[in-house]
This record gives sequence, C-alpha cells and structure tokens, in this order.
Amino acid sequence: MKRVLIAPGRYIQGPGVIDEIGRLLGGRYKNAFLIGGRRTLALVGEAVSGQLERNGAACRAELFGGEACQDEIDRLSAAARAAGADLIIAAGGGKAIDSGKTVAAGLDLPMAVLPTIAATDAPCSSVAVVYSPQGVFEKVNFLGRNPDYVIVDSQIIAQSPVEYLVAGMGDALATYWEADTCRRSQSRNAITGGWPPTRSALALARLCYDTLLEHGRGALAAARRGVVSQDLEAIIEANVLLSGLGFESGGLATAHAVHNGLTVLPAAHGRMHGCKVAFGLIVQLVLEGRPRRDVEQVLAFCAEVGLPASLAALGLAEASRDDIRRVAEATVQAGETVHNTWFKVEAAMVEAAIWAADALSAA
Repeated sequence: MKRVLIAPGRYIQGPGVIDEIGRLLGGRYKNAFLIGGRRTLALVGEAVSGQLERNGAACRAELFGGEACQDEIDRLSAAARAAGADLIIAAGGGKAIDSGKTVAAGLDLPMAVLPTIAATDAPCSSVAVVYSPQGVFEKVNFLGRNPDYVIVDSQIIAQSPVEYLVAGMGDALATYWEADTCRRSQSRNAITGGWPPTRSALALARLCYDTLLEHGRGALAAARRGVVSQDLEAIIEANVLLSGLGFESGGLATAHAVHNGLTVLPAAHGRMHGCKVAFGLIVQLVLEGRPRRDVEQVLAFCAEVGLPASLAALGLAEASRDDIRRVAEATVQAGETVHNTWFKVEAAMVEAAIWAADALSAA
C-alpha cells in the first residue's frame, strides 16, 4: 500500500528570524508580492521589504481584504500578475495565508509564509479553505504543493494577542484525535488525491498532543508577558508545524467538520477557527464514544488554557434546536471529513453529540 507524507520546503523558527528573509529569498527572487492585513503590514511590511531590497529584490505590499473568499483571491491574483511577481509572500493569520497560498498555486509561483500569530496550522499545508464573502465555509482547495518557506519569528508571536495562541492550541488539540480516527477507519489523509497516513504522520500528531499537554500552560504564561520561553517555542512548533504536518498527512475527522458546520450560524463567526475546532473535538470524542478519561483530559486542557468547551462559550447560548440541527446537517454534507469516522455518521447523531458535549461543561 502506498503512503505519502508532505511538508514545506523549509521551516525556520526562532526569535528574530524575520531578519533572515533577505538572505533566504533576496538572492533567489527579484519581485516579491507581499499579502497581509493592515495590522500585519504595519508590523512586518517595512522589515520584509527592507530586507529584500537590501538583497536585490523589489517588494510590493498588497492589503488583504479580510475574507478568504473567491472574489478576494481573484483580486489578489490579478494584482500579483500585473506586478510581475515571481514570489508570493503571505503574512499574518490563517485567512491571509490561505488566500496567499491559493494565489501562488494559481499563478504557479513560489510561496513563502510569514505567520505573525500562531492561531492555526495553515502555514505549512498545501490546502486552503475558501469562505463566502459573509464568512460561511464553502470548500477546501487542494493546491498540490506546500509552501517553499515557512518563517516563524517567535518574538513576533510572543507579542501578539494571547487569544491567537490559545486558538492555535485549539486547532492543534484536534490533530492527534482526528488522525487516530483516520487510522482506525483506514481513511485517506488531506493530501491531494488522498493517501493512507504514514506512521511518521501519526507519530507527529501524537507529539503535537503531548506537547500541548506538557507546555501549554507555561507557553500561555510567557505569552501573557510577551516573552519567548522554551514552553512558548514548543507550543509555536506544535501549533504551526506539528499540527500542520499531522492534520495534512494524518487526516481530518469530525472536529473540523463541526467547525465547518458552525459557520452556518452568524453568531459563531466572531470566534476564531481553533476555538470552534476545540469544541468540535469534544463533539467528536462524544460521537465516537471515546473513554471518559480521554474526554476529561481534553476538557481539563480546555479549561486550563481558556478554550471554549460549550455552546455558550462560543457565543451560542441562545442557539435553538433548529440552529443546532442546521449545524449538524452542514457537518454531514457529502465530502465532509466527519465521514472519515469508522462508522456511518448521520445528522441526528451529530446533533445529539453537540448537545451532549455542551452538557459536559456543566457536569
């Protein structure tokens, strides 16, 4: 049986590594196109362009519109093409990065990613999520290749709002459990075409989970002080690299499908991706009938770092039975990763699991 694991071309992490961009990229490319939000460009735009220019490369910055929708991707693609770009650099959070990856793939250009927050595992993967202009999940683009460079400056991450780091831990928390579900069901992973996961992918997914349990609390304490510690470095690696490799080469399951389902409720749009995934993981563990000790361990971690474990914590305290039924129906749409479970999952089962997961927070 063929098995496949994929990864970015080069991953660099540490305090001050943004200063390596000119050396890494300047000698190879001549016309970089930098995509980022307003805050991101204010934070790193001058440093990136200055580093590149001192190493012989021009850099044009383009403001990201805020939503990873097809219209925005098309606009950015046209701007990059008109600029004669030979390198796309996507900086910021998950939606800007996913949009940049899609632009690079569509134009067949090399790709560098510069996350300024550790809120998702998007930076290392070859997949990109597309939403509607209103923020409702639409599809996943399988791009066929990973970024060429992922450059993670831990000092920048340390100075970002703490809630982003927490959301990243929520996204990473699901990595092992979803990969384990795919292992049990012999489902295919998230690589283009789908392949059975390698043993190394499953080991990386487990390392991701163990790292969260060991270093999560310490990383949160360091981030609150805006300082880089060994705990914080470990959690950045878990959120960005280990979770990215683990989900893509290990596979996804119910946790991310519930996230996608939750996007049908406008009230959930204000919560970050990883927060919805964390609640989706609790739903997954309930749905699959996992041992109580595993459920309690996940709930305890959520409480320790401040991840939502209930509908109320997601801003859905007023969600009706009909609302949750709509979420469940969206969760089990054809092609959703909930169907990587080792038994047939129907909407009524997800609906019941959501209410049961919600009740656990009050138990």
